[in-house]
Amino acid sequence: MIIYNVTINVQEDIHDEWLKWMKEEHIPDMLDTKKFSKALMTKVMVQEPMGGITYSVQYTTESREMLQRYYDENAEDLRSRSKAFEGKFVAFRTELEVITEQ
Repeated sequence: MIIYNVTINVQEDIHDEWLKWMKEEHIPDMLDTKKFSKALMTKVMVQEPMGGITYSVQYTTESREMLQRYYDENAEDLRSRSKAFEGKFVAFRTELEVITEQ
């Protein structure tokens, strides 16, 4: 199993609108691709020196091949839908391989 982790630091002045968009639109759109079996959104409990509020969203997928299909077929479109918040957040993406889950 692979986790596609997206860590996002969002400016406070758009936070509420962005959080609503993430929960009501973006995460459901990601799951609608059928490339991910679940999504977990967490708030990072550390204050960043740069300010803002930081979240981690972890999308679980069955394999690297399925994640690559997301990159090839959906990523550009879904990322472009965040234009309303352009310049107001920073995101960085990490791929994680699940070794064990208990």
